[in-house]
Amino acid sequence: MLSLPPCGSARGRPRDDAREQAILDAALALLVEVGYERMSMVAVAARARASKATIYRRWANKDELVVDAIRRRGADDDIIPVDTGSLRGDLMDTIRQLVDHVSRQDAALIAGVLLAMRQSPDLAAALRAQTIEEKRWVGDLIVKRALGRGELRSPVAADVFRELAPALLFFRLLFTGEVLDDSFIEHMVDDVLLPLMTLSEC
Repeated sequence: MLSLPPCGSARGRPRDDAREQAILDAALALLVEVGYERMSMVAVAARARASKATIYRRWANKDELVVDAIRRRGADDDIIPVDTGSLRGDLMDTIRQLVDHVSRQDAALIAGVLLAMRQSPDLAAALRAQTIEEKRWVGDLIVKRALGRGELRSPVAADVFRELAPALLFFRLLFTGEVLDDSFIEHMVDDVLLPLMTLSEC
């Protein structure tokens, strides 16, 4: 079972931030170039020009290393739902934040991470906890506000948001390659999310 050290913790000597970032960058680069199965701690050490001992002092295995690299890559991309005064406004603002977030990501890296999750159950579990469980509150907050305004009557709408919003974004980003523009965002909100989130209200 993958056990992650708390953020900010370290094994052994104090961290060299530049060296650590070079290792994290090397891990993600190799994940894209050779895939998770062929990626090794030895290869990461060579790419980052670091010793294996340095890497193993901080990460016990490549699952921990990849999870930490992805967590650090997205550390400045927290989604903060703005209270606009309406469910539609909240959805539009939050989807724009999500689009801005995924647009800054490397599609090849996203694809590599998804494949790696299929190859390592421990990695998949850790990343799901990071990217799904820790983000669950976003949909919950949007729906809680809408319930308070009387726009919704069922908290189930949060599940609709969590399941559909990422699916629509990543399908367009990874498969169709079409632009994630304002027209697409309005389509997501007005034609898909709002009708389905309010379906139980009828």
